[in-house]
Amino acid sequence: MLIAAPQIKVFASLAPTDMRKSFHGLEGIIETQLGKQIEDGDLFLFFNRRRDRLKVLFFTGDGTVILYKRLERGTFEALGRGEEEASDCLTLSLDDLRLLLEGIELSSVKRRARWRREAPRQMSTTSSNPP
Repeated sequence: MLIAAPQIKVFASLAPTDMRKSFHGLEGIIETQLGKQIEDGDLFLFFNRRRDRLKVLFFTGDGTVILYKRLERGTFEALGRGEEEASDCLTLSLDDLRLLLEGIELSSVKRRARWRREAPRQMSTTSSNPP
């Protein structure tokens, strides 16, 4: 069971990843190919070519964690590029990640309309009057 705050983003690498890669190798992919930083607190997914193995990498504030799942039978859903076609990664919600890990096809999920609070706006630390 994966417990995380709902505002955390999940970035799935669309290119197959060598599952022999560990912390430094996966962090290199995050920084060079995905253009993200592991320290931002988001989750990063990596699939092997056969899509029967998955690694999740995330930073906890004082260290990095890898979760590794190997399916005994079957494969994980092949995620499409959709509107992010030019990107090397796809952004998912935490709910999408849970469905993916359970083997539920994301394209078959019908979401009902819900109201969501907008993210709070960041207050600017610069003032309009310079000192």
